[in-house]
Amino acid sequence: MTVDDISQTQIDQIPTDFQAFLDKRSGRSGQRKRRGLKLFRRRGTLPSPDHILDFAHGYYDADPVAEAFVQNAYIEGNSSHGRAMLDQALAQGIESVPDAPASMLRLFEEFEVDPPWVHHNLVERGAFLFRRCGPAVFSFLGVATLLAYTENPIVQPLSMTGKYAGDAALNRFMETARFWIDVSEPGGTRPGAPGRATAMRVRIMHVFLRQRITRHPQWDLAAWGKPINQAEATITLLSGGFGAGLGMHKLGYRSTTADTEAMMHFWRYVGHLMGVQPRWYPKDLREAGQLMTLYFAKRAFGAGEDGRELIESYPRAFTRKRGTGPRKAIRDQVNYRIQLGYTRYFLPGRFYRSYDMPSPWPWALLPPLQIPINLTVDLLAHRSARIARLQDRFARWRRNTWFRNEMGDRDAHFKAAETFRR
Repeated sequence: MTVDDISQTQIDQIPTDFQAFLDKRSGRSGQRKRRGLKLFRRRGTLPSPDHILDFAHGYYDADPVAEAFVQNAYIEGNSSHGRAMLDQALAQGIESVPDAPASMLRLFEEFEVDPPWVHHNLVERGAFLFRRCGPAVFSFLGVATLLAYTENPIVQPLSMTGKYAGDAALNRFMETARFWIDVSEPGGTRPGAPGRATAMRVRIMHVFLRQRITRHPQWDLAAWGKPINQAEATITLLSGGFGAGLGMHKLGYRSTTADTEAMMHFWRYVGHLMGVQPRWYPKDLREAGQLMTLYFAKRAFGAGEDGRELIESYPRAFTRKRGTGPRKAIRDQVNYRIQLGYTRYFLPGRFYRSYDMPSPWPWALLPPLQIPINLTVDLLAHRSARIARLQDRFARWRRNTWFRNEMGDRDAHFKAAETFRR
């Protein structure tokens, strides 16, 4: 397809926030948006016009297969029975559910049949490379998300539920960390693994959130597209692969092209399990970089005070909690300062100073001090399978210890918010 083949119908399916960016690029806001796309051919810094349209249309793409199951089994049927069927299918297989509706059979057919592009050896390699960084990669991803908190499609679902603001911010972040841990454990995405079941539970949770948020009077479908859409989900997957490769490189981890592409492959497969099947997914680092450049270039900066609340809540979520014992209080104080260091280290200085953020000094010096040790261990792990196993064992222990320090005996539930705060 060429730019000139774009129909008016396709153009109309681009969110107005995105269209405003295309108008600005064209220099003539009254002209058809396809004219603005021609500018993206320069110097190869952004995706092709076709891929830009694929991404833009993705703001109206959701997960019709999972939505059909939720409608059939939860909304039209009995929600408790629907939940029980899902639990049974995840634990024992879809064939163990004798009364499974057709929508559930279709959902699990998509869930259990591998896409033609997947290579499970590469998935396992990508999972190892992701988890070898321990909880540091979780801190990077948490901080990187703050850069997207200027955008309404990301901010409004979180702000409406209140789950990423104020005192609730830590619990929701730790639920996300539990998801990262589960899917990246050895064999975590294989049939019967906890990570695979977690991916499906998160997928169903997203359906309920999408339905409730779409009906919310403050949700602007024309400007932002559908809540929790395929376009934003694709960027989330790239953050876990492409973004984490770049971020961990700044901590001294040896992120080669092959390493980062393996992490991209791993997260693409996790996305498939979660119903993220975009019209176009970058095949290499060059295309990933182009899409990330497009994402940040087209930002509308419309989230305002809602985005500010989420950004400023993040580092403070790790402060010491009342009622904790002395040993836990000390660990919390140390972890809070480590998180401050990561937040300042990974965020651009101008961005950090634009918000009411705690002073990060001298804790911002901690991340660069890790570089010599991380680099040495990672280089040795690339050369020695024994050292790689030791690195893996230690990283898995670190992240589980970190999780238990924050959550204690509590675990993640992956349940959609029942009520909105506004």
